[in-house]
Amino acid sequence: MVYSNKKAVALISGGLDSMLAAQLVKDQGIYVEGLNFFTGFCVEGHTHAIRKNKKGRRNNALWVAEKLGIRLHIIDVIEEYKSVVINPRHGYGAHLNPCLDCKSFMVGKAKQWMEQNNFDFIVTGEVLGQRPMSQRRATFPIVQKESGANNLLLRPLSAKTQSPSKPELEGWVDREKLLSFSGRSRKPQISLANKLNIKEFSQPAGGCCFLTDSSYSSKMRDLWQSRGEKDYDLDDIMLLKVGRHLRPNEHLKMIISRDKGETNYLMGYRKKFHHLLMVSHKGPITLLQGNVSKIDFSFAAKIAARFGQGKDAKAVSFVAANADGLEKHITVSPFKAAQIKEEWYL
Repeated sequence: MVYSNKKAVALISGGLDSMLAAQLVKDQGIYVEGLNFFTGFCVEGHTHAIRKNKKGRRNNALWVAEKLGIRLHIIDVIEEYKSVVINPRHGYGAHLNPCLDCKSFMVGKAKQWMEQNNFDFIVTGEVLGQRPMSQRRATFPIVQKESGANNLLLRPLSAKTQSPSKPELEGWVDREKLLSFSGRSRKPQISLANKLNIKEFSQPAGGCCFLTDSSYSSKMRDLWQSRGEKDYDLDDIMLLKVGRHLRPNEHLKMIISRDKGETNYLMGYRKKFHHLLMVSHKGPITLLQGNVSKIDFSFAAKIAARFGQGKDAKAVSFVAANADGLEKHITVSPFKAAQIKEEWYL
């Protein structure tokens, strides 16, 4: 293909929409490179790999870039992104998803990258009406203004539903070859994928962001409440996705592995947390967070025993260790099922 002298940077999430948007622009002879911002909340394949689920192990953004034949730049924005999650100007969606602030942040970062690397405009896979918080007629201009991208932001899938952007007005791209998709139906995108001979693609329901998940958001809120402040680090983000999370009282949090894969993963945190290792029977590792007393260790062990092969035994033994590595053996009687209260689960 003969490229024009214009270059576009495309936000690549790994989903079908961003893939199609980049392809449409690339097909017009525009040189395209991709950006994927690592916030920590969209770690595709992480839990699948831990739990030995072969499906979904790949990084979809990398896979999309490979299929499109473009370079992909993955940029760590974990620290910068905290302000978006902790104090979103436009508030949260149904859970802890700051979608409108997130989109403005991403496009703003793309604008910085565009200017630093002498690219000409930005491409996103946004579709009018597809997301209730960030992809509406009223919010599209907000993203353009707050990001600073203004009319250098091109949304190829919904371009004809909007006023022409600079790439269209200047003739860098042919507006007639852009689209007017709108609404939440995926049928137009799937039809276009077939037309473009794109046979395989990711179809995440609601995207890959864990902040759109009610269970994950509940655990995040509990984390903030227990610490008395809104803050987190990468380990927090990862641990909230793994294991059973229980809070039997206000100063004790338990993370209990659910299978061998999670046990192996959580074993890596033994030097950071108090923990319980079941030794008399096959069973999970349990991480303990909080101001854990001797009584708490025994209490937590009775709960953890319920999730191992000794749940019906009269006694189950553990190695109990604190974060400093000091160990002792304790033996407890497992709680009965009725003693595990539903409200403990996060």
